Amino acid sequence: MDLQLKGKRAILAGATKGIGRAVAQALADEGCAIQLCARDQAGVDGAVEQLRQGGATVGGASVDLGDASAYRAWVAQAAENMGGCDIFICFGSGGGGPASEERFQAAFELDLLATYRGIEAALPALERSEHASVIVISTTVAIEPAFGPQPYAALKAAVTNYAGALAHSLAAKRIRVNTVSPGPIFIEGGAWDKIKAGRPELYDKTVAQVPLGRLGQAEEVAHAVAFLASPLSAFTTGTNLVIDGGMTRRVQH
Repeated sequence: MDLQLKGKRAILAGATKGIGRAVAQALADEGCAIQLCARDQAGVDGAVEQLRQGGATVGGASVDLGDASAYRAWVAQAAENMGGCDIFICFGSGGGGPASEERFQAAFELDLLATYRGIEAALPALERSEHASVIVISTTVAIEPAFGPQPYAALKAAVTNYAGALAHSLAAKRIRVNTVSPGPIFIEGGAWDKIKAGRPELYDKTVAQVPLGRLGQAEEVAHAVAFLASPLSAFTTGTNLVIDGGMTRRVQH
């Protein structure tokens, strides 16, 4: 299926690892030009090189998403480098873990504010696009608590709410805003890989709770993101796409 993404321009913040990196690959494979960033310069260089080897038009920079001025400036420069922006996605996150003031502050800065700041910085370019799409990355634990009280879940819930309201306010400008909420996704070297090695009982218990009988893959989320961001989803805005193998029990209506 042609997603009609060839020639579209995507700005991806925090996209050198995990789901972000998989999304970068999926969009590049569809012909998008990409500007990406992350804090680690080596990670940025590696991602850019790999994507270029596949023929993608891509640029990257080392940016701390917690540095508001540097982050906003990079988004503006990324749009200028590509002559505009059609897709914006922020993958920044402070990560999970038990509640503490430090984790709440990290989640506030990297899950909530990084999403807000990035969208705000990208808006001037998105307003000039004929197919503008913002994808907000949330999580299933924001809509159905699991694994105890976590700042990550609480702030992702705030992000989900904000995205829904933003979809309505930007619809008149023909800018679509949708949320993607993955469940447990197995990524080599990622959180669930470490849990499998260090806490196998928790890993096995979690897998047993997924009706499809396994954890998800980053590529499966990435393909859904690419479709949702594409012109083929032109009438979809304000939705929260849950990708969790049926793990959440709520009826989605």
